[in-house]
Amino acid sequence: MLRRIIVVAWTTLVAGVLAGCGTTDSWVDSRAATGWSAQYADAANSSSTPTRGTDTLQLEWGRSVKGSLAAQAALGSGNYLAVNAQTEGGCSLMVWEVDNRARQRWCTRLVQGGGIASPLFDGFDNLYIGQPGLLQSFPTTQWVRWRKPVIGLPLTARLVAPGRVLAVTHLGQVLVFDAHRGTVTGNSLDLVAGLDPRDSERGLADCRQARPECPIAAAPAYSESNGMVVLTLWEPGADKPVLVGLRYQQGQTPQLTREWTSDAVGGGPLASPVLSHDGATVYVNGRDERLWAINTADGSAKWSVPLSYLAQTPPSVTPDGLVIAGGGPGSRLVAIRDTADDGEELWTRDDVAPLTTSSLAGLGYAVVRDGDGDSAGLALTIFTLGDGSTVNTYPLPNASGWPVGVSIGHDGRVVTATSDGQVYGFAPA
Repeated sequence: MLRRIIVVAWTTLVAGVLAGCGTTDSWVDSRAATGWSAQYADAANSSSTPTRGTDTLQLEWGRSVKGSLAAQAALGSGNYLAVNAQTEGGCSLMVWEVDNRARQRWCTRLVQGGGIASPLFDGFDNLYIGQPGLLQSFPTTQWVRWRKPVIGLPLTARLVAPGRVLAVTHLGQVLVFDAHRGTVTGNSLDLVAGLDPRDSERGLADCRQARPECPIAAAPAYSESNGMVVLTLWEPGADKPVLVGLRYQQGQTPQLTREWTSDAVGGGPLASPVLSHDGATVYVNGRDERLWAINTADGSAKWSVPLSYLAQTPPSVTPDGLVIAGGGPGSRLVAIRDTADDGEELWTRDDVAPLTTSSLAGLGYAVVRDGDGDSAGLALTIFTLGDGSTVNTYPLPNASGWPVGVSIGHDGRVVTATSDGQVYGFAPA
């Protein structure tokens, strides 16, 4: 009798422990790296990070990819940096040690033509990157984890849920992959009819300047708060591009749905859209030289403000609703507060022309012209978000081409690069 009581008690104890523990598999699900995980920092394209930036930097290193660049560097959770170069020969996808004078960790060659997309780092420093006709993932070494065919060039990939990677191609194919296995989950969407799976390079030449033959020329934005995916789409034969809102609902059938199409943005949207912290608003540049705020529930316009210049890079947005307008030739440094009913201009710097999207980390970082006339160079400038006043400016030695953006690491390091393939690494002084 005593033995039976002991057995029953032991069985009950084991069952209780197992029930209390549950599964522990979730820790292996891929999430975005804690650094600047991909172009524009995060899946929402906010170009904002909770990392507290520093107002004093020192240039640690500079090196060349021996080719060209068209997207920001990605920074992982450790000390890795990744760039997607376009080169005549040799390596094009490169991984360096950002805190070790950019010592090369590994590199490999991709099919060329996909330079407008940046790599994506997850929290384990696995990489996800597209090339025409293919999405692939690499571990912390150059050996391929998986590679899967797609139609078109996958733009900068996004982690839309733990262990799920969103891929949107320039030809309008939308897929969600299992981050570990590379298998497609749920349904896919084709936003453009008549796709030819044998012609993934069609229209790529139009993507960099966002012209009609490239249906989707910019990275999509995703909000974890409400599952909205917002992207720009230039449908065949249309006079201008539109905004499209998709809904991602993991585990439901269908998993992806097209919710709305909006032509509210004057002249059509330009560059990537950016989602607010709560996912309720998308901010996007209009080709009418205005900044637009769009309701993600139905695609209707909330407000717009004139910029008096054509912003060619996306705006940047803080969690509390401060918007720094995008940059480009002829731009101004402009801060706007979203009051829900309107866009309130807080301050403007007419004497500062940011050539990149401003990267935000308690302070603002952007690349500007350094000097006047044909001899002008490029410089990294740091400014306050309160009134836009300049804190520090650091010339980029021998910089040529146009700047492709500023990336801020989890340790406060800053990396910027130019289209001519020059990469500069700064550390907190």
